[in-house]
Amino acid sequence: MPFQAATAIPRRAVTPAAFVRGVVAAYERYGRDPAEALNRGQVAPDLVNSPDGRVTAAQFEALAGHAMRELDDEALGWFSRRLPWGTYGMLCRASITAPTLEVALKRWCRHHRLVTEDVLLDLEIGDETAVVSIREMHDLGLFREFCLVTLFRYVLGFSCWAVDSRIALRAAEFPYPQPGHVSVYPTIFCRAIRFDADRASIVFDKHYLSLPLTRSAADLDNMLEGALRLTVLPYRRDRLLVERVRRLLRNARGRILGAEDVARELALSTRTMHRRLREESTSLRDLKEETKFELAKQELMRGRTPIKRIAEIAGFRNEKSFSRAFRSWTGTSPREFRGRYR
Repeated sequence: MPFQAATAIPRRAVTPAAFVRGVVAAYERYGRDPAEALNRGQVAPDLVNSPDGRVTAAQFEALAGHAMRELDDEALGWFSRRLPWGTYGMLCRASITAPTLEVALKRWCRHHRLVTEDVLLDLEIGDETAVVSIREMHDLGLFREFCLVTLFRYVLGFSCWAVDSRIALRAAEFPYPQPGHVSVYPTIFCRAIRFDADRASIVFDKHYLSLPLTRSAADLDNMLEGALRLTVLPYRRDRLLVERVRRLLRNARGRILGAEDVARELALSTRTMHRRLREESTSLRDLKEETKFELAKQELMRGRTPIKRIAEIAGFRNEKSFSRAFRSWTGTSPREFRGRYR
């Protein structure tokens, strides 16, 4: 993917030196010297073999971007043949005209097979989740971790940009032992990580698949000027954040969730959660009230559950406080509402 290297180097270094070694290994495969690429990324030679070394996102962007151009291989030696400069940009162009993310991902998986059959990408859609998985048809050797992690970051980076939304992963699995730099995985994927799995896969809410693609060809041209940034930095805005909060609150069914509990389930800090909800013109308090009302209405319409139990399901401490709140919502008591519905 074409890009422009960042001119400023952020202070926080989280990308493990193991991925830097993956780039160096590509130079070794092609019999080339990585010195200029390391210099472009401001990576000290002694950091390359450091077991716990880290580089910043901007450093890795500059390093990998220069290597892809210099070696003319966007796969950086992973596959049995090179993927020339611009290959993943072509996949983006082939997918950008899709009406929804589901169609775009299906195109991406299908077209990726045209550039290499060493790995095959699949999209599987279940009742609640979508799974993108990678089948390894060729021994990736020393490149295995670097390849699988980067392929998922390519897919996620493009997908998040295309629908202008962070795609929150429910889980990620990898078919190799837990690496020493495992602490970086929750940052680039999610908290629910499993190793020694049968295959590499990422799992997310299937509702993201229905989001429309909103980007134009001109937007794509601009994005491709800095595409690697999308693979090393997580996308921030989550257009399904409000629905994810609603789902958490509905599923609690009587268990009182505080702001810290909800934020923990979303893998966000409490402050970030509140800020992002404000950006969506709502608040956790409003969503809690909305969810309580919806749960109460559903149970009352069923006509069988005792009022006291409905109060518990809706998250109230007692029947009296529930009745008072329900009257403020509807102008009637829970029993009157149930009677009218019948």
